[in-house]
Amino acid sequence: MPGAAAASGPRRGKDADLTGRLLGGRYRVTDRIGRGGMGVVCRAVDEVLGREVAVKVLRAYTDASAPELADLRTRMQREARAAARIRHSGVITVHDVIDEDGRPVIVMELVDGPSLDDALEQQGPLDPREIARIGAEVMDALDAAHQAGVLHRDVKPGNVLLDRWGHRPDRSGTGGGRVVLTDFGIASIEAPGDGATTHLTRSGELVGSLDYLPPERAQGQGPTPASDIWSLGMTLYAAVEGGGAPFRRTSVWSTLTAIVTEALPEPRRAGPLTPVLHALMAKNPADRPSAAQARSLLAAVAEGREPTPLPTPGASHSPTVT
Repeated sequence: MPGAAAASGPRRGKDADLTGRLLGGRYRVTDRIGRGGMGVVCRAVDEVLGREVAVKVLRAYTDASAPELADLRTRMQREARAAARIRHSGVITVHDVIDEDGRPVIVMELVDGPSLDDALEQQGPLDPREIARIGAEVMDALDAAHQAGVLHRDVKPGNVLLDRWGHRPDRSGTGGGRVVLTDFGIASIEAPGDGATTHLTRSGELVGSLDYLPPERAQGQGPTPASDIWSLGMTLYAAVEGGGAPFRRTSVWSTLTAIVTEALPEPRRAGPLTPVLHALMAKNPADRPSAAQARSLLAAVAEGREPTPLPTPGASHSPTVT
């Protein structure tokens, strides 16, 4: 289920069942979809427009301090603003932001399908061509986000949604549905006009999901578009290879060390996707392809074509957003 993750945070209280509740005077909760690091996500009906939506409500915290709660509220507001700033069919659509009993609620489109994480749990590793198709669509959405001044910073299988998964098979017999990138709760957003970037995190805080963290972030450097490209590469690697995160070790620090210093284990199931995965997860961010180049490589694999030769390392790279 969609959700942002961080290394630390306040302890959670037990959330009341929202089923049957009318939020904002118009959104009737019908079912709970899941729960993430910050919010409870429910299915609801917009009684004004007569359509189903998803609502994300800030979770109930019983022992959080006032500054911690303020930070969580700000993160949810940031999530809504970041997603609303990007005009792309592959980015979750935000319909409304309301307040319910002092807690922010994001009203979003309801995606009829599982997350990539759920699909992997149900089916195991997926076909390389299908993973390449999913990757190309997510990369296109990330490119749109980067051009809008937004870095996602938490790309992982749980934040990739597969609309109508399996309902509309393509010619290869795979899922064929729309792919949607969600959960911009820890995104960084470039302020319009002055190039400044707003930040939510405290100095030294580990932001994002450890298993998908790029080497430069593990070393404390600022995020760039290339950081999102690494995280997508790791997402695709996990989806096609299975078996969990290849750099996961017994502690946070040993995992960070492995991410920075150890070579990517050679893929066994990826086939034609193998060189693309290596390119997306080059240790040096300047050696990774741009989003447009990466999308082209992934699209070639998805269509059964030979990918064009990889670009010379550092020759063409997306501008930095810090």
